[in-house]
Amino acid sequence: MEFRGIMGGFYRISEWIMRLSVINVLWILCGIPFFMLGLILLQAGTTDQVLQTLILMAIVSPFTLFPSTAAMFSVARKWLTGDEDVPLFKTFFRSYKSNYVQAMLGGLLYVLFGVILYTNFRFYGNQTGLFSVLRFLVLSLTVLLSISLFHYFSILSHLHMKTLQIVKNAMLITIGNPIRSISMIVLNGVVLYISFAVFTFLIPFFMGSLLAIVSFWHFNLIFGKLQEKQQELAEKEAEAAEQARLEAEGGGDALDAALDGAELREAEERKDERGDFSR
Repeated sequence: MEFRGIMGGFYRISEWIMRLSVINVLWILCGIPFFMLGLILLQAGTTDQVLQTLILMAIVSPFTLFPSTAAMFSVARKWLTGDEDVPLFKTFFRSYKSNYVQAMLGGLLYVLFGVILYTNFRFYGNQTGLFSVLRFLVLSLTVLLSISLFHYFSILSHLHMKTLQIVKNAMLITIGNPIRSISMIVLNGVVLYISFAVFTFLIPFFMGSLLAIVSFWHFNLIFGKLQEKQQELAEKEAEAAEQARLEAEGGGDALDAALDGAELREAEERKDERGDFSR
């Protein structure tokens, strides 16, 4: 039964609320160790407790949060590429299983990058003079790494590549498309701010799924532009190849004509020689 008018609008809104909330809850349940540590972090009273909790969150995130997030992005990809009625549980857990290893390996790499950047930031933050300026470079690299992380999940859910290739392409997309990347991180920042500072009920029901939709929507726009450029390049290469073929055929015809002319002239010369001999 299909609803129309106002009732149809309410039905569509309630349907999308259900979809977003289901995927968000599955995301939290599959990453429950990470989110439990997050609750402990909110209750930490000393700097040492905060640091210890962050270290534990970094350790468990590649094995829990990253595979769960990859599965959530796979569902968001289905929605944004036209398959809105995809089975939620089946798609989520199938993606969780198939992408677990790559999501875990990518998580280990990003955690390693994060530790290196944090260590450098702490080191340069305690320096004076020129070395203290380098901490702003570290902050810039941290922003780039954060943006590329969202692109990493989008590429993982959309394309079949090796883990290092996904990380490399995520970095290249981040650097090569600064406007879209900045727009994505700003909108995601707004979602996070509203979720933590304004409407905390969004965290268990909508925060993660909204982040996935915003991130993959931006990636899909970037990927579409890249496909268009690649198609244009392929068409230009095909035109150049066709032009070269035509020129080669034209050159061959000219060569044949020249050979025919040479044979004709040679025949006429022979005829003249025979004529002179007879006289």
